[in-house]
Amino acid sequence: MLRTHTCGELTEKQVNKSTTLCGWLHARRDHGGMVFIDLRDRYGMTQIVFDKSCSGDFEKLRREDCIQVEGTVKKRKTGKELKGMKTGKIEIHAKKLIMLNESQTPPLEVDDRIIATDELRLQYRYLDLRRPIMQKQFQLRHKAAQATRDYLSKENFLEIETPLLVRETPEGARDYLVPSRVNPGKFYSLPQSPQLYKQTLMVSGFDRYFQLARCLRDEDLRTDRQPEFTQIDLEMSFGEQNDLFTILEGLVKHIVKKTINTDVKTPFKRLTHHESMEKYGNDKPDLRFGLPLIDVTTIAKSSSFEKFKLAERATLLCCPHTFNRKELDSLNERIQKEGVSGLGYAKNVKGKLETGIAKFFTPKQQKDLIKLAKSKDCDTLFFIADKPTRSLKAGGVLRNILGKKLKLIDNKVFEYCWITDFPLFEYNEDTQELEPAHHLFTMPKKDALKYLGTEPEKIIAQCYDLVLNGVELGSGSVRNHDSALQKKIMAVIGISTKDAEKKFGFLLEAMSYGGPPHLGIALGFDRLVTLLCGHNDIREVIAFPKNKKAESPMDGSPSKVSDEQLKTLHLRVNDED
Repeated sequence: MLRTHTCGELTEKQVNKSTTLCGWLHARRDHGGMVFIDLRDRYGMTQIVFDKSCSGDFEKLRREDCIQVEGTVKKRKTGKELKGMKTGKIEIHAKKLIMLNESQTPPLEVDDRIIATDELRLQYRYLDLRRPIMQKQFQLRHKAAQATRDYLSKENFLEIETPLLVRETPEGARDYLVPSRVNPGKFYSLPQSPQLYKQTLMVSGFDRYFQLARCLRDEDLRTDRQPEFTQIDLEMSFGEQNDLFTILEGLVKHIVKKTINTDVKTPFKRLTHHESMEKYGNDKPDLRFGLPLIDVTTIAKSSSFEKFKLAERATLLCCPHTFNRKELDSLNERIQKEGVSGLGYAKNVKGKLETGIAKFFTPKQQKDLIKLAKSKDCDTLFFIADKPTRSLKAGGVLRNILGKKLKLIDNKVFEYCWITDFPLFEYNEDTQELEPAHHLFTMPKKDALKYLGTEPEKIIAQCYDLVLNGVELGSGSVRNHDSALQKKIMAVIGISTKDAEKKFGFLLEAMSYGGPPHLGIALGFDRLVTLLCGHNDIREVIAFPKNKKAESPMDGSPSKVSDEQLKTLHLRVNDED
């Protein structure tokens, strides 16, 4: 080895002993004939002292030079110790310096205190990853992966890899396609998830499967989406929903303990999809703060406000804060972007509503609204009246905005919850058609099957999401292992038996050979690690992510290929653009 110790391990116990360290020059300080540097590797930093007794041209050292230093461990002078740092009580008096590789002037600071632009960080990702905070985040990611494998292995789950070259199947996003050289005109797809294959593994008798699965989706990007990402994918046979919840809660508890040494309280809170929508306006509620939504449709319809009289749903949100006109106008403008007509408001002044739309309510109606909202003096009452879905969703957006604006959220708190009982189908207002609300292969609740041929939108599915602090961490369901029933469900959304066989034939056929009852979930590994690191952007825990255009400024992908390569793959590019 070129080193005897790392830059994060030497203490007073090694004083007067010889050592050899390797790393990068993090900072430099000149003091008249003496040069002090901080030497950095992924384990930490150590101060090195150079003087004329050291062989090697230390005067020419620059930031990010990669060097080897031989020297003696010495105790720092009294008052010069660095508290909270393992190597803070010692320094190395250098005897020999060897330049392993000189560095050009870095285009960005390898320093946690100075953050470069996103594009610069992605272009020089290898330098950005040198920053101590990035090194710590990837150590945490490693621990989370190890904890996952350790826990699930002890629960008798087998880690099995599923293919990355698969057939095209509709899963909600666009597929990345790979042309086949040996089968001209045919393409593989890169998997959006291992869904069909993990279900096939259940038919194969592997009753407990898991995988840290790589998934690829050609979709528009945002902070919690990347073209390629990792999920903790698992499936189990002969289990019920509560069995899976217990395993997942244990898994999360184990990961969090092993990574940030924090205890997670289980079992997690459970809400039905209906309860979550009614109270929080979305199916991934942030439970770190209150501000629940309240149904005041009956009172609103009896008011003298024409918009309220005609609205199908009136939602109330009571906020313990007084807003000025500029703030109210800004909130109204933002909420109108959700497709609702506007945001009504009134202020509680000593038990009576004033300002805004207060004049449209009688004294009794005002009293009833204040009582329903459990409102106190100087609270602001917000009203959103529209179609039920729009009213609730806009209310959910308003709730989240106010939670952040009024600093009601404690970022040190982690609130988990299960959302259950999603509808099997939902109506798409743009296409005017029914579509799967959650997952095409979800088993409906038995008592809801009576609606299959008449009112399919009333069917409740055995599916569930795991939510943390307003972020969907995972999604899963009890699978439909009945091929005949599966074809009937597909028919509701316009997939004929012929199309079903074409798109999902191998799974439907597999289920006909004694496919067992099974269920599963996919947990967003990148999202979980991101939240444990205190971030919102999953690019912070992905080594080489893409930008918003799904490009990599570092390696220049995607890139053009030669005409010869295209010819080999039986492809031709349209160069009109």
